[in-house]
Amino acid sequence: MNAPAPRGLAGLSPAYFGLVMATGIVSLAAARLQHAGIAHWLFRLNVLAYAVLWGLTLIRIARHPRAFFGDMADHLRGPGFFTTVAATSVLGSQFVLLESDFQAGKALWAGAIVLWVALTYAIFAGLTLKANKPPLERGISGAWLLAVVATQSIAVLGALLAPNIEAPWKIEINFFALSMWLWGGMLYIWMMSLIFYRYTFFPFSPGDLAPPYWINMGAMAISTLAGSLLVINAPEAPFLLSLLPFLKGFTVFYWATGTWWIPMLVILALWRYVVRRFPMRYDPLYWGAVFPLGMYAAATSEMIEALGFDFLGFVPPVFFYAALAAWAAAAFGLGADLVRRLRTG
Repeated sequence: MNAPAPRGLAGLSPAYFGLVMATGIVSLAAARLQHAGIAHWLFRLNVLAYAVLWGLTLIRIARHPRAFFGDMADHLRGPGFFTTVAATSVLGSQFVLLESDFQAGKALWAGAIVLWVALTYAIFAGLTLKANKPPLERGISGAWLLAVVATQSIAVLGALLAPNIEAPWKIEINFFALSMWLWGGMLYIWMMSLIFYRYTFFPFSPGDLAPPYWINMGAMAISTLAGSLLVINAPEAPFLLSLLPFLKGFTVFYWATGTWWIPMLVILALWRYVVRRFPMRYDPLYWGAVFPLGMYAAATSEMIEALGFDFLGFVPPVFFYAALAAWAAAAFGLGADLVRRLRTG
């Protein structure tokens, strides 16, 4: 059994960058649906949150290196580090789409790639080589799919940058985005097979349904977004044009898979909170439940444009307002948690 996580800064969740992921995608969905005021307000807040979280992370590394690096080899906490990759890419996408600041977008994209390489091989090598490993039902959760989200977030930002970069780099960046998109899809298949097996063949308690299980859908939503952007980029990249039927088919495949998860996740949430009356206390992992809602709204909107599915036009507003409400609830929970800590600390 894993030792309890330390308190305070030493126990800062590696998944806290999910706050930036969630705020960023709700901002981008707002912009997509013509809510410019909300989009820019959340963008400014996100820049601040990103800076604060990196500050806290660097202090944690300096003061508590054992706890920080120990988390990387923890089956439950380790995957949370991938939120730093996705947060960096999402913030870069905000700079590109909301501010037309391509230099900042390129810098954040480069940083996300460096983080992705370092964390992918450090975490998965560490989990592979560690001597003592938990059984499957205790060691895997929806948080593992954050590795997929991180991978696809790099594909998304790359696809957004490519149209604004001169040849020949335009072709290379589109190819890199395509490669990341395909790898993210393969990684989802590997991980979801294990997660689905754990769900259906092992005992389940309300505590096992931590908020990151919503990433089951979110990972497919961001895959849909990346695929839609590649379809839009196809006229400027001949090799994408030759793959267009494949790109369109797999984009719909990802969207349909993510859509299938939504009723299932609602049923599981009702079972957890209504039937089993699991207490709804603030947890930084709840940001991982906000992100999929916002991403589904943004991804569906982009797919409508890329594939001409105008009959789905009612979907993005519904999920945007759901994401905005979930974001507000999580923000309220964070504020209440900070006040409680200040009073007791």
